[in-house]
Parts: sequence; structure tokens; C-alpha cells
Amino acid sequence: MSDLGRRTDDIHAHPDAAEMRERYARMLEGGRPMAVDGLMVLAGLYAAISPWVVHFRTASTELTLNNLIIGLAVAAIGLGLSLGDERAARLSWTCAPIGVWMIISPWVVTIGHTASRGMIWNNVIVGAVICALGLAATRMLMGTARSRR
Repeated sequence: MSDLGRRTDDIHAHPDAAEMRERYARMLEGGRPMAVDGLMVLAGLYAAISPWVVHFRTASTELTLNNLIIGLAVAAIGLGLSLGDERAARLSWTCAPIGVWMIISPWVVTIGHTASRGMIWNNVIVGAVICALGLAATRMLMGTARSRR
């Protein structure tokens, strides 16, 4: 018969207690951009589905493919930030140039076609948001790197 009635409330006797304490201490002192990671995932996912939300014309398949690839890349970086991967956190700076690319892509990618006003405004706004989130994440990471020294 098992001893379910006997329960100890002392977590300090648990074999993994020291490792859990160290992990939580690292997480709390890390100061990684927790507020930014979820927004970056959402911005990336919106950028990926935006051609269908904004109803890009069928003539702009290049811009549709561009937004899909860029959006998935930004969402992957944001997901890496939210999982706490240090390599993904170091890649957060790349979101700033990706955001700039999103802003200029309606004119660069659709050469020979004319991008509609909705397509242009969509990419300008999403690109500005992604650029701002990338700069914010980089700033937060640089601040925590300085505080660790």
C-alpha cells in the first residue's frame, strides 16, 4: 500500500531543487525582452498572413511570397526569444533591417507592377512595427549585457 497520506511540504529535500533555483535566478536576472517576444511573434504571423488579409492582387505574387517568408522569419525569431534561446536573442537585431526591408519591399519587389495603396500601407506599418520591436529587443539585450559586467 502506498503512503499517500504522508506528505512533506519541504521542497528543499527535492533532488532538483538546487537546479530549479539556479534556473529561476538566471531567468529573473537575465532581463531578456519578455515584453517584446510575444509582440514579435504576432507581428511576424500577421506579416505572413497579411497578403490574404489585405487581399493583395494576384499580380503581386512576389510580394505575397516576400511577406510570407519575412513574416515566418520574424515569428521564428520572436519564438526563439520567448523560449529563452540566447542565440535567438542575439539575432533580435536583425528584425530592424527586416522591418526596413518590409517598408521598401512594395517598391522593390513589384517592379513592373504597381502596388496598391493597401499593400503599401500594410507593409509600411508592419515594417515599422517590426523595426521598432527589433530595436527595442536589441536595446534591452544591450542593457542586460552591460549590467552583467
